[in-house]
Amino acid sequence: DASRAVTVVGNLLQKDNKVFKEQIREEYDKFREQFLKRGKKKEFLSIEDARKNKFKIDWNTAEIVKPKQLGVHVLDNFDLKTLEDYIDWSPFFRSWDLHGKFPDILNDEIVGQQATELYNDAKKLLQQIFNEKLLKAKAVFGLFPANTVNDDDIEVYANDLSPRAQSRGHNETINFLTLRQQSKKATGKPNIALADFIAPKETGIQDYIGCFCVSTGFGTEQLVKEFEANHDDYNAIMIKALADRLAEAFAEYLHKEVRTNHWSYASNENLTNEELIKENYKGIRPAPGYPACPDHLEKKTIWKLLKVYENIGVELTDSLAMWPAASVSGYYFGNPEARYFGLGKIKEDQVKDYAKRRGISNEEAEKWLSPNLAE
Repeated sequence: DASRAVTVVGNLLQKDNKVFKEQIREEYDKFREQFLKRGKKKEFLSIEDARKNKFKIDWNTAEIVKPKQLGVHVLDNFDLKTLEDYIDWSPFFRSWDLHGKFPDILNDEIVGQQATELYNDAKKLLQQIFNEKLLKAKAVFGLFPANTVNDDDIEVYANDLSPRAQSRGHNETINFLTLRQQSKKATGKPNIALADFIAPKETGIQDYIGCFCVSTGFGTEQLVKEFEANHDDYNAIMIKALADRLAEAFAEYLHKEVRTNHWSYASNENLTNEELIKENYKGIRPAPGYPACPDHLEKKTIWKLLKVYENIGVELTDSLAMWPAASVSGYYFGNPEARYFGLGKIKEDQVKDYAKRRGISNEEAEKWLSPNLAE
């Protein structure tokens, strides 16, 4: 971190720097050891063996709560002011190449003054956004009955949510396809897929899943053009950075509302914003394109299930980026044992299996999963 260079050099030049030097040596011994470990060739399981080593939940005693409000819900023209307390400011400063944790960064001896000026400017523009309604916030989310089928797929009952319709088979099903860790684990460690956190269909236990899309980007493009036309590049960048922070805040706010109200599996939750940022809540909110589910194609499934474009106007580009850019989408898993994880590298047998399940060619599957393909 270049911003720490002056402090580090100062410590090295101190007369009593032996302890500091020893700390550096110990730290870099650990770095070398970790680097050498990474260089060792990884072992992988076949997809069949990885599935045998799945994350196991005792479904007979599992805590499953039926959502109070099943189906699709739309929030249109949401009051952005509500999101102010949910903003995580640390990534905002990182987007300006100022590294440190908020609010400590405001008092940092190296970047504190610059960070404070930036923060004050951001708060000023944020209030203008609220007062003049410069941006629009919209959201759509859905809560559905669901079960895991064939180990790695999550079957979602999409339209008629009544148990009677389900028992008669009068229901459209949409499948979320998940990917499973394939690297060989230490004894007792599972090879996880997101499907492990939903009750298998053969248990006869009805489970549930949610998904969502939020956006605070409507209006951003026009504001950027206006700032740039006035040669105000600073605020053109600032408005995009704030729209991104508001989108993440909206995702955090909505997830809290789902946990405590709509799904109500954590109705007594009372967490601070810092605890929310640290994800100290029950359940998880993974997103397509992120470590647990790196396949962006799953966004198409969310868009189909929630009718995202029809309901709130957020589009998917050809590369499956979201437009407006200040948008967030993902899943809700409510099981208390659900956890975040990284998929890591996967082998050709899983890629072929995944392509078959999705109904695409092996080549297309490899294109979308290229960062996760093992050599």
